[in-house]
Amino acid sequence: PKYCKHWWFSPWLICLVLRHVDVEQTLQESIKRIRSLNSLSSDDNTTAFYGINQFSHFFPEDFKAIYLKSRPYSVPRYTEVLNRKETPLPAKFDWRDKNVVTQVRNQQTCGGCWAFSVVGGIESAYAIKMKILEELSVQQVIDCSYNNYGCHGGSTVSALSWLNQTQVKLVKDSEYAFKAQTGLCHYFQSSDIGVSITDYTAYDFSGQEDKMMKKLVNCGPLAVTVDAVSWQDYLGGIIQYHCSSGKANHAVLITGFDRTGSIPYWIVRNSWGRTWGINGYAHIKIGSNVCGKPSAIFILNFV
Repeated sequence: PKYCKHWWFSPWLICLVLRHVDVEQTLQESIKRIRSLNSLSSDDNTTAFYGINQFSHFFPEDFKAIYLKSRPYSVPRYTEVLNRKETPLPAKFDWRDKNVVTQVRNQQTCGGCWAFSVVGGIESAYAIKMKILEELSVQQVIDCSYNNYGCHGGSTVSALSWLNQTQVKLVKDSEYAFKAQTGLCHYFQSSDIGVSITDYTAYDFSGQEDKMMKKLVNCGPLAVTVDAVSWQDYLGGIIQYHCSSGKANHAVLITGFDRTGSIPYWIVRNSWGRTWGINGYAHIKIGSNVCGKPSAIFILNFV
C-alpha cells in the first residue's frame, strides 16, 4: 500500500503505516528503551528479555492509551479463614494442564482487557465445575456491561457486578463474535445456551501472594489487574524489574505458578495474541507485588 513500509525484525514482519507517525523516531526510542530494559538481564536466562515486537512502532503514551485501559476499583483486603486440614501447596501448578483454560485471544486495538480477563475467569470456573470448556463472548460484555466504556476501558469488578445483578446469560463466542470495537448490545433471552453467575468474590492480596496461590489452586484461574507499562517490549523470561508496584492499568488471567526454579513465578495469560510474550503468556516473579497490587477475583456460583 501507498503508506506502508515493511521492516524485517526476525521473526516479525511489521507493516508500519506512515501517515502521522515518525517511524524512524519511534524505532530509535524503542531500541533505546529496550537496551535499558535489558540492562538488568542475568546470564542464567531467567530474567525477562525485551526486544522488537508487534508494539515497537508505538510511542509509549500511544501504547498506554490503546492497550492499558483497565480502570481502578477498590476491594476488601483478604482475611484467611484457618483450616487445620489444609493441603500443602504444590511446587508447580497450572490449570492449563487440567484442560480448563481457553486459548489466548487478541484484543487488537480494543481497550477491552477487563472483559477478556473476566470472561477468561468465567470460562475456566465453569469448566472446572461443569466439565465443559467453551469460548464465551467477550464482545457481549464489551457491548452490554454498564458502568464500563467498552473498548475505551472498564473495570473487572464492574463487569462481574453487572453479570451478577442481571444474571445475563453469557453466550458462546461463536454466537456473539468479537469485533474489536464497541457495538450495540444484543440480548439472548430465549437462548438456552449460556452461562450466568450468581456470586463472585474479589480481594486485595497485597503482601499475601502465598494465600493467593492457595486460592488459585482451590478455586481456579484468577482475574487480576497489573501494571503492564513495560510489557510493550516483553519477549520472554521472568519479569522481575521495570514493573512497578504502582498504578494497575491492565487486566489479565493468572492460570498457575512455578516454584521449582531459583525464581518462583506466576503464569499469566494476556490478551494480545499468541505472538506476544511466551505464546501469549508472561512469567512474573512471585513476591514483593511485582507488576502491581495483587487484587484477584474468583467465581463461586453459576446458574
